[in-house]
Amino acid sequence: MSTLAESLRSGTALEDHDIEWVHLVVGDWQLVADLAFADLVLWVPWGLDGWRAVAHVRPNTGPMVFYEDVVGRTASRRPDSILDAAYRQRSIVTGREPERHGEVAVREVAVPVVRDGRALAVITQHTNVVTGRTPSRLELTYRLLAEALVRMIAAGEFPSTAAPTGIRRGAPRVGDGVVHLDLEGNVLYASPNAISAIHRLGHRGDVIGEVFAKVVTELMHASGTAVDESLAVVVTGRAPWWTEVSTPSASVTLRAIPLTENGTRGGAMLLLRDVSELRRREQELITKDATIREIHHRVKNNLQTVAALLRLQSRRIPDPTARTALDEAVRRVGTIALVHETLSQGIDETVDFDEIAVRGLRAVVDVAVTEHPVESAVTGSFGRMRAEDATSLAMIVSELVQNAVEHGLAERGGRIEVAVQREEVEPGVDGLTVTITDDGRGLPAGFRPVLAGLGTRIVTSLVQDLQGRIRWEPAKPKGTRVEFTARLRPLMR
Repeated sequence: MSTLAESLRSGTALEDHDIEWVHLVVGDWQLVADLAFADLVLWVPWGLDGWRAVAHVRPNTGPMVFYEDVVGRTASRRPDSILDAAYRQRSIVTGREPERHGEVAVREVAVPVVRDGRALAVITQHTNVVTGRTPSRLELTYRLLAEALVRMIAAGEFPSTAAPTGIRRGAPRVGDGVVHLDLEGNVLYASPNAISAIHRLGHRGDVIGEVFAKVVTELMHASGTAVDESLAVVVTGRAPWWTEVSTPSASVTLRAIPLTENGTRGGAMLLLRDVSELRRREQELITKDATIREIHHRVKNNLQTVAALLRLQSRRIPDPTARTALDEAVRRVGTIALVHETLSQGIDETVDFDEIAVRGLRAVVDVAVTEHPVESAVTGSFGRMRAEDATSLAMIVSELVQNAVEHGLAERGGRIEVAVQREEVEPGVDGLTVTITDDGRGLPAGFRPVLAGLGTRIVTSLVQDLQGRIRWEPAKPKGTRVEFTARLRPLMR
């Protein structure tokens, strides 16, 4: 199914700035649906004589009207249609009589979406007409606020471009708490959830009838909490802004929506949400991430200490074979330490392997080369991968490059190239194909991996752990070409 923007561009004559305005309206219309206890449907002129429904939202605060999906429905243009009347008159039009949708009586209201004096679309509001009971004060207040927002949409005054809403972690919703302020900032009404959030901040008295800015600032001064510069305009409802109030006992997000009539502010609505638990979990994650990075840092330091001790020991051993074995152990420990060093600098358990590949390649070449120069290069991108895959892959590349330098290029130098290709091998699973080529003296006669040295056996084992395969073959015109594949574990979301 096409997105809202694609539908508007393909089926209407709206310009990009008009489409963006419609997007802003749709981005905030859940608020209107929840306050009005109504389904909202967005209609746009479609073709020469029709309308098309391109978006639909249901209320979270009450019964819905449409259980089925209405997006894609069409309607004809008629002089007596509330869609046409609202669009043509740029004013709110109410249906004459409630219409029946199954067993439910539904009242319909058409609201033009206006920008700079031009109607861009029409929102129809579908409310389940419930009879036989007296609405509560909460319902009456919510509907009053919804009517104010609807009038602002029809006047092109909502949503405000001064503070685009967007989706923010911890952003308050109608169900989280609503406060209605008058022009002076006095609380006319506060929903039960809003009162609970204010009490959790530390306020013990009444809320309704109080100056909301005074209540909040006294709480923050009493707790010694710094006052954010955006707090004043939010708690007074003077500007459409968002802020967060934190005391030792709770954290509450606040969003202010000034209520205007013909450009004049007559009050405001505040949305409140208690995000104490959300902030606590975020702090736990921050602490956990810092602890994990510190662990990787200490593991790297310990591995470097082990490598240094092995290096000292190798210098005291007269046997050349034993010294070579210890030197190879030093290199392998250093390769693993490089992965942990990279992990200690990140924020999760994944690493960008391109940096490790380049640093590891240079380290092997710089240490191994003595008399003859060796050039090295990495082409392609390994990308990000999980730590366990990075450790195995770093060991494989290090061993293969070491073998190429030691056995292929030791006598006269040359060039080593590491080429990598990453692609999706099945949905959600990436695979790597890595080729390491040198222009050295080539493979020895009768070469068989199963009969080779420790380094080759380590490589073979690690490739199998990565569910891959590996093969050695002569390169053209000379040298050795080693190609191996690996399946990477999916990155954790």
